[in-house]
Parts: sequence; C-alpha cells; structure tokens
Amino acid sequence: MKHLMRRLTPDPQAMKEDKRFSVFGRWLHDPNLWHLNRRSAAGAFAVGLFMMYMPPFGQMLMAAAAAIALRVNLPISVALVFITNPVTIPPMFYFAYVLGAGVLGQPVAPFDLDFWMDPGNWLAILTPLAIGCLLCAIACSMLGYLAVRLAWRWHVVRHLRRRQARRQTPAAAMPAGGAGLSEPSSSRQT
Repeated sequence: MKHLMRRLTPDPQAMKEDKRFSVFGRWLHDPNLWHLNRRSAAGAFAVGLFMMYMPPFGQMLMAAAAAIALRVNLPISVALVFITNPVTIPPMFYFAYVLGAGVLGQPVAPFDLDFWMDPGNWLAILTPLAIGCLLCAIACSMLGYLAVRLAWRWHVVRHLRRRQARRQTPAAAMPAGGAGLSEPSSSRQT
C-alpha cells in the first residue's frame, strides 16, 4: 500500500520548486508534509476529497493550505483535487445541486446547458449548490478517511500474518527428528 501511494504521488522536490506553492515558503520544508504513514495518508485523503467539492478555482492552493495546517501528506492532498476536472465537474456539481435542493425542499432545475449558462439563474441555484457541495465534501472526506484507515490496517494485519506464517514452519517441512538443525551448512562453518 505504501509503495503504491509513493509511486502515485508527485515528487516532493518538484512540489517545493513549483511557483504556485511558493506562497507557503518555509512551511513546505516540514517533514510531516512528506511522510507517508496511516495518519498522514488518511488525513490527506480527507483534505483532498473535501477540497474537490470546493469551487474549482484555487482548489490546489486550498488543499495545500489545509494539508500544511493539519500537517498531513501534501502531495496526496493536492493530487486528489484533480478528481474534479472538466469531465467530472458537471455530474459531481449537478448531484451536489440536486442534494442541496432536496435538503432545502426546492424544485430541481433540469440539467440543461442553456439554463446553467444563463447568469440570471445563478442566484437561484447558488444556495442549493453550496449546501450540496458542503454535504458532499463532508461525506467524501469522512468516507475517504475511514477507507484509508481501514485499508491500511487490513494491509498491516495481512502483512503481519504472512510474516508470522513464514516464521512458523510446519513440522512436515522440517527434517525428521530435527536432524540437520545443529549441523553446519558448509565446511567453512566447522
């Protein structure tokens, strides 16, 4: 799990040198932002999945600021905001709008491009969209945090069980009567 996450995350040195993150200055040199452990990865997923439902302008900077403030893995937090992209934003934000309209008890506008592109309609959809985005952000954040914590724990337990099984060699695999255990394996050891 740790090796997979290391392969998928951006290079820390490249992020430190990126102009967009220069606003954070010396805070980028905190080693906690680059560590990959269960707490840091789970927190980074929570931050990244929360920020993906924020307004699409400045998501990376908001994710970086939250990761620095919470001292969780910065590359994972920033990378996860790219779940929202020009292909995924319309269905994600429309779902958030429908959820917000349902919570407020308002009628849902159809998914019509002309309706959504008309600035006169934006005030009517802003409140349900904001509430829906906040609810989706909280739900995704919590689910991501719990999923990473559980997956990491499952992976560690599985690894420990495998190691324990390797150490406990079955009796059938041992030479009869324990012969050969006290004998040197080569002539150089005598």
